[in-house]
Amino acid sequence: MTQVSINIEGNNPITYYLDDRLKKNLDDKVIPALKKKDKDRVLVVDGAEGAGKTTLAFQIGKYVDNSLNLSRVVFNAEDFRQAIFKANKGECIIYDEAFTGLSSRASLSGINKVLISLMMQMRQKNLFVIIVLPTIFLLDKYVALFRTVALIHVYEVKGIRGYFKVYSRKAKKLLYLFGKQTYSYNHKKIYTRFRGRFYGVFALGDDKVEKTYRDKKARALQKTESSPMSAGQVKYKEQRDICMFLLRKKLGLTYQKMENFLRDYGVELDFRQIRNICVKYGDKDKADAGYASDLSPTNAA
Repeated sequence: MTQVSINIEGNNPITYYLDDRLKKNLDDKVIPALKKKDKDRVLVVDGAEGAGKTTLAFQIGKYVDNSLNLSRVVFNAEDFRQAIFKANKGECIIYDEAFTGLSSRASLSGINKVLISLMMQMRQKNLFVIIVLPTIFLLDKYVALFRTVALIHVYEVKGIRGYFKVYSRKAKKLLYLFGKQTYSYNHKKIYTRFRGRFYGVFALGDDKVEKTYRDKKARALQKTESSPMSAGQVKYKEQRDICMFLLRKKLGLTYQKMENFLRDYGVELDFRQIRNICVKYGDKDKADAGYASDLSPTNAA
């Protein structure tokens, strides 16, 4: 581990530790690339809720771009677009997850479109973009495979946060192609020796700045969850929910099997969402709400 001291305008420097191999890759590959003509770098940091992925993303972003601050940490596609237009050459922008449940696919669709439509802007400005989200499998194939240079998967070991493993462009491609069906990070064809640790230091400022960040994220999440649906969306959702209930009632599938079946056809619904939908329409059987732990992103690490 290498101790890093980051200058914070108007405040004392912040000190944290970067894994040696991770720091070397930033020094040798990311930072030099951002100084070349028409080069950008897009990095994904994913992991279960509370595993520390935002903490690591901030530490990486601040190390590469010391000017990074909360104005370039965004939570939705439109703010992401505006941040790209406003950014100066070589700056870092972090898209931090602010979506849950049924809104996640729509939110990621906006990010996918921005990444594709503004590629030239990002390259001309040599931007370093970090996308923080629960799992890379939510990204569209083009973005996941070709626009991102690497994946850093953050996870816990026996309840202890602060572990990560890095998938190179090649390893990330194999992970996406072979792991997407089950959302598993463990596959016999995929292995990475690039593993390390990090510690929970908020890299963008003092406690006051950290509180401002958490308040900003909470407001963004509240806004996302409370966004009203159009009449067409409500009708579609009701029809989908009824079909979900009938699928379980007629075929007798468990929630787990329903999730796997739907995922094969590109429908991303968590087993908990399926359970809640079925219970809403009269499903009395809640006993099979469990889910195989080896398929969940949290335990797959």
